[in-house]
Amino acid sequence: MISVIIPALNEAKALPGTLDKLFRQRGDFEVILVDGGSDDATLSIARADSRVLAISAARGRALQMNAGAARARGGLLLFLHADTRLPDDSLMFLEEAVAQEGAQFGGFGQQFSGMHRGLRLISRLHNWRCRRTGVFYGDQAVFVSRALFRTAGGFPEWGMLEDVGLSEKLLQHTESFLVNRYVITDSRKFEQMGVWRSLLRCALIMACHELHLPIIGRRFFQAVR
Repeated sequence: MISVIIPALNEAKALPGTLDKLFRQRGDFEVILVDGGSDDATLSIARADSRVLAISAARGRALQMNAGAARARGGLLLFLHADTRLPDDSLMFLEEAVAQEGAQFGGFGQQFSGMHRGLRLISRLHNWRCRRTGVFYGDQAVFVSRALFRTAGGFPEWGMLEDVGLSEKLLQHTESFLVNRYVITDSRKFEQMGVWRSLLRCALIMACHELHLPIIGRRFFQAVR
C-alpha cells in the first residue's frame, strides 16, 4: 500500500482539486493530511472526507511530513504538496516501478499550472537538474520506502530545504528514480512574486546550500495563498 502524506497550511483553495485528482487514482493507498495550524477551512475540508485521515502537527513542512509518516501504514510513502496534482494512474505506475525496477526513492517530473513562458523554462531546468543530481524538490511528489525513510531519519527539521536534505541523505543509500510522468504544481507563488525574480531566488538559495553559506532569498519561502 502507498501512504500519501499531504502537509497543509491554509490550503482551502487548492486542496479540493488536489484531493479530487488523488481519489481518481487506481491502486491501494491511504491519504493522511497533516495540518500545521490552518486558520481557514483546510482542516474542515479534509475531515469532511471519510477517506482522509486528518491530523494536526506543529507548523513546519518537515515536522508535518514526519508526523504523517509516523502514522502511515503503507510500505511506500508519497509526500504530496496540497497544491500539486498527480497525473492519472500515477500510483499504479509507481507501484509497477517499485516492483519491476526496485525503486526505493524518487519523484515525478514537474510542470507548472500557469502559461507564462518563463514557467515552462523553469520546469525544464528543474527536471534537468533533477536528472543530473538525483535531488528532488518537494513539489515533485517525492516517494520513498518506509523502511528507507526510517533508516535515513526522516526529513531534516531545518525549516527550509527539507526536501533537498532528505534527498541528499537518501542518495547515500540508493539511487533515485525519476518517474517519467509529470505532476502539475500551482504556479501562484512564481506568478505573484515574479517569475524571473523567483527563478533568481531559487538559484541563489541552492547556491548558498551547495556552498554551505547562510541562505539568502528567504522571502521565497513565505506562504502565498
